Amino acid sequence: MAVKDDVKKMKAAAPFFAATTNEQRNAALKAASEALKKNADKIFAANKTDMENAEKNGITAAVMKRLKFDEGKLNDVTAGIEQLVSLPDPIGKTTLARELDEGLTLYRLTCPIGVIGVIFEARPDALVQISSLCIKSGNCAVLKGGKETANTNKVLFDIIYEAAVSAGLPEGILMQASTHSEIDELLQCHEDVDLLIPRGSNAFVKYIMDNTKIPVMGHADGICHIYVDKNFDTETALSVIIDAKTQYTAACNAVETLLVHKDAAKEFLPKLKQRADEAGVELRGTAAVGDIIDVKVIDESEFKEYLELIMSVKIVNNVDEAIAHINKYGSHHTDCIITTDDAAADRFMQIVDSAGVYRNCSTRFADGFRYGFGAEVGISTSKIHARGPVGLEGLVTYKYKLIGDGHIVGDYATKKRSFHFKDL
Repeated sequence: MAVKDDVKKMKAAAPFFAATTNEQRNAALKAASEALKKNADKIFAANKTDMENAEKNGITAAVMKRLKFDEGKLNDVTAGIEQLVSLPDPIGKTTLARELDEGLTLYRLTCPIGVIGVIFEARPDALVQISSLCIKSGNCAVLKGGKETANTNKVLFDIIYEAAVSAGLPEGILMQASTHSEIDELLQCHEDVDLLIPRGSNAFVKYIMDNTKIPVMGHADGICHIYVDKNFDTETALSVIIDAKTQYTAACNAVETLLVHKDAAKEFLPKLKQRADEAGVELRGTAAVGDIIDVKVIDESEFKEYLELIMSVKIVNNVDEAIAHINKYGSHHTDCIITTDDAAADRFMQIVDSAGVYRNCSTRFADGFRYGFGAEVGISTSKIHARGPVGLEGLVTYKYKLIGDGHIVGDYATKKRSFHFKDL
């Protein structure tokens, strides 16, 4: 059956899924978590096959790290599911209650978006996070993972879907697309898919945006910055920078560019070089950086998202120059200032135009689980609807309900009646 036919059925089922109770959806999530744990060996065997195939195909070390799904990853995703279960129901929250006139009351309530298509990179844990978030938020979802983890994704999807349906959720609320051609089919389903969330390269996200009428939410590159101000604690700076670069190098929230105040550069850069060498991080920098430490000299136009143990370094004159660089060259993902100066921190955090702006902490904190969202479907760098790690709140919209007693607009147009707008 064609993707469009399955999606059309999903669209018809979406309102009924939205009407399920929080208890029903939580029961499905608990069943999925237990099923994942029980089938651990099956999952690991599938992932071993994917990893072997990836190695044969010459996949880079950075991507290989994303592909791996081991005991640690399983523990992380099941902990995320359990956190989701503990969170309040995102559906049916009253965000506005207003009496327009006697007997005429307006309510605004949260509701699921409907049908979401999520196309994500080769990370099996992303499939678990995305499907569990969609279950909790009452959204139907079409999932397309990277081909590099096709075996792992299929096993994970089957386990979660069977557990959810067995727990009483409607059939057809989740669907897995497995071939690249199905992406193009999905892009044409603008009548039935309410939102697309692509996760991948800049070129891939642009392709999605250019070839569909469906609203698209997401981010492409993750060029995150850390700026070391002239007033700072050296050990804090070194610890935060090394963590942000090495804790998980292949992540979109790993730091890629370091900016250093000119007054701090001479003293700080040699210490950074020593710590970077110990951590296996290659530093590349502008000519001014090369005058202080031994680095590969590059132009700032060559700064990019490495997803490897490489970091670009530039010296700036002040906090305003750092802000200007970040707003021009950054991807508006997550950027941090290291400083003991409250005024500099306030200026940086106010004017840097990113989804996450931090002070004295690693950019790796930009994550739905670490924010207490349970998980995330991705990180959005757009400004409409959702921004930053997209958890449950980013997967709901709202509807207005107006309850009257034979009220008609004509009475208000002719001044027979008048609104009094009283918030309840």
